[in-house]
Amino acid sequence: MNIIAEIVGIKYKLGLPVELEEIDFKDFNINSMPASCFIKNDKSYFAISKWVSTKRTRSYPFERVYNTLAVSKKFTVIPVIKDEGLEGDRDFIQWDTVSLMSLLDVYVIFAYYSKADKHNTRYNKITNQQFDNDYVINKINEISSYHSSALHWNLKEIQESFPDLIKKVKNNYSIIGRELNVKFHSESGIEKFQRQFEDGVKEFMENSRRKAKEAQHREQLTIQPKEVLSSATKATITIKNYLGGLYYLTTDEILIENKKLYLIEGKHSKNSILPSIGDIKDGLLKMILYCNLSDVKINKDKYSVIPTLKLTSNLLKGICNSKDNIHVLEKFINANQFNSKQVELINSLFSESSANNFEIIIQGND
Repeated sequence: MNIIAEIVGIKYKLGLPVELEEIDFKDFNINSMPASCFIKNDKSYFAISKWVSTKRTRSYPFERVYNTLAVSKKFTVIPVIKDEGLEGDRDFIQWDTVSLMSLLDVYVIFAYYSKADKHNTRYNKITNQQFDNDYVINKINEISSYHSSALHWNLKEIQESFPDLIKKVKNNYSIIGRELNVKFHSESGIEKFQRQFEDGVKEFMENSRRKAKEAQHREQLTIQPKEVLSSATKATITIKNYLGGLYYLTTDEILIENKKLYLIEGKHSKNSILPSIGDIKDGLLKMILYCNLSDVKINKDKYSVIPTLKLTSNLLKGICNSKDNIHVLEKFINANQFNSKQVELINSLFSESSANNFEIIIQGND
C-alpha cells in the first residue's frame, strides 16, 4: 500500500526538555563538541549539531537535530562523503536529507574529514574521523552574516561549493591513505557522484530519489525482529513538500478506521522499560512530518491522519494512551513502578503530543 501526501509548511511545539552545553565560539572545535550544543559570540547565539555519517540509518542524527529546533538559527554539520576504507562503508549525502533540513529551517554545513586513525583490527579501515575544523568555522562565520533562509543557503552550497568540496574529499582521503597505509574505495565512485552537479542539482535530486525509493521498497518487505507491532501491516508513504522535496518513507504500522489513517512509528526496547531518549526523539522527528501532512490519499481516496508514536518494551505491563484520562495513566505508572525521571519523561511526551495533536501509545508485549 502506498500513501501519497503533501507538506505545505511546518508547525510544531517542542515539549521535551533539552539541556545543551553552551560553548564560546572562540573555543569551538567541531570534533570535540557534543553531538548538539549552543554557541555564542559577541553578536549572535545559535545551536549546532553534527552527524557522524551521511546516512540517517547509521546513527541517530534526528535526535541531534531535534535538540536544536527551538533556536531561531540552527546549523547542522554533515559529511558530504564518508569513506571508512575498503573494509568499511562509503556513503554519500542524499538530496532528501538536504531537503528535510531545509524544511526544518536548518542550515547545513557540508563538510569533509581531514584526519583519522587506523582501525585496530581491520587493515583497510579507518576510525575516529575528524572534520576540518577551520573549514567548519569559516562556514559558521559565513552563515552568521547570511540573511536569507536555510533553503537558499543549502541550495547555494550545493551549487557553488560542492565541486571544490568533493575535490577536498578526494585529496584528504588520499593523504590519509598514504599516512595510514590504508586503501579506500575507488575514486571512480566519487567522480561519478561529482558529475551529478555539473548541470546544477537536478541529477543529484533524481538519483537520490531513485535510491530512496528502492530503499523504501526493501524496507516495506522487511519487519525488523525488534519491532513490536499489533499487525504486520507496513505501508510506503511518499511526501511532497513545497520545496520540491520528495520523501520516500516507510511506516512501521498503519491502521485505517472510518477514513482515519493512523500512521504509526514504533520504537522498542528489549532490556529497558522505555526506549532510549535517542530512539524517542528520532520518532518525534517523524511526528513533526506526520503532524503537518495535508491532502493525504490512498488510491485517490482522502483520509484524515492521526500520527502515532508507539513505545514498546519487553518489560512493560499493560498499555496506556496519551488520550487516556489521568486515572488510567496513574494506574499504568504504578503497575510499572516508573521512577521520577521516567514519569517526567512520559508527562513531557504526553504534553508534546497534546500540543501537536498526535497520539502516543506505551505498551508491553502482551
